[in-house]
Amino acid sequence: MPPPAPPAPPAPRPPDPWPPAPPPGPIEVHVTVDLAPPAEPEPEPSRWERLTAWLGRYIRPWHAVLGIAGAVVPIPGVGYSAATVWHFTVGLGREEFGAGQGYALGLIPLLLAVTVIVRRGGSPLRLFFLATTFIGSFAALSWYDPVQFLTGVSR
Repeated sequence: MPPPAPPAPPAPRPPDPWPPAPPPGPIEVHVTVDLAPPAEPEPEPSRWERLTAWLGRYIRPWHAVLGIAGAVVPIPGVGYSAATVWHFTVGLGREEFGAGQGYALGLIPLLLAVTVIVRRGGSPLRLFFLATTFIGSFAALSWYDPVQFLTGVSR
């Protein structure tokens, strides 16, 4: 008896149509038109608005008032405020040791006060130190410094 014939290979499947054919019947299309004008984009904030927003993250207004008032109100029994005492100290350091040391004595504490406020926020005490060092740093300045820097001429 002859061996049985091998089974026939399966018929190839027709490929799936892509994209699939729409279902038979009418096709409905709905179009919506919005006639309202497009919304105006938000205007860019001004420099002043950006500055006040940036400062608002670190400083509360009443903290600033307390800190500045504490720096400029005279100390009882002394007659001078903390800011004027620091201003005198920085000016004395500039006279005794020179312009470079005066700038260092005036600006390094100011830089430290700003750094602390930016890192930790502005409490009334920190703002007191900022106002005191800011006012005191003006003693390090002299109108003659730019001339001396640009020309090299000293007194």
